[in-house]
Amino acid sequence: MLNKSSGNMYEFVTHTWNTIKGECPHGCSYCYMKKWGKQPSLHFDNKEIKTDLGTGNYIFVGSSCDMFADDIPIEWIMSTLMICERYNNEYFFQSKNPKRFSLINAVPLNYSLCTTIETNRWYADIMNNCSKPVDRAVQLKNVPTSAKRYVTIEPIMDFDLNTMIDLIKFINPSQVNIGADTGRNGLPEPSKQKLNWLIGALSGFTTVHEKANLVRLLK
Repeated sequence: MLNKSSGNMYEFVTHTWNTIKGECPHGCSYCYMKKWGKQPSLHFDNKEIKTDLGTGNYIFVGSSCDMFADDIPIEWIMSTLMICERYNNEYFFQSKNPKRFSLINAVPLNYSLCTTIETNRWYADIMNNCSKPVDRAVQLKNVPTSAKRYVTIEPIMDFDLNTMIDLIKFINPSQVNIGADTGRNGLPEPSKQKLNWLIGALSGFTTVHEKANLVRLLK
């Protein structure tokens, strides 16, 4: 089903669409899907093959489960991409395992690629099965494409300022989206001063979009 986008992180996204559903293999402790309770087993929803994606939309593909996680079968990913190719839209893909973006052959310019860099640090009990943020940065940077790259810093966690700035600058994203922990999961969070320093530094070389929930940390 093609759903109207109701979030406010990506102001340009008009719709979300998910072919791969169920419990995300990454198991992040703060995952927003947890608010709907235990998710079903990971599966490919064959009904989605018949979804009419329309024309002129900006679709976040895989918004509820990381479709590029290592445990996702390649055939599920390829089937999803084949459906995308049938329609004239813009597509947004986000992953904490961006090395698998290489499965997209000659990434089209109507695709945007994004990874999450919540912090430069590694919080093992929070990130669980994800790759380390520095690895995500290198993997996204190494994708051979002229398509736009994005970085999401949500939920932002405490970081080392200079290292964090260098990590984002290395990726050279078109836009950085910053948000706080809406679910109040008790994550380690940066001080107001450090957050302001980060926003100021990032604004010097890319567009910074602040999610509304960031106000809590900036008071």
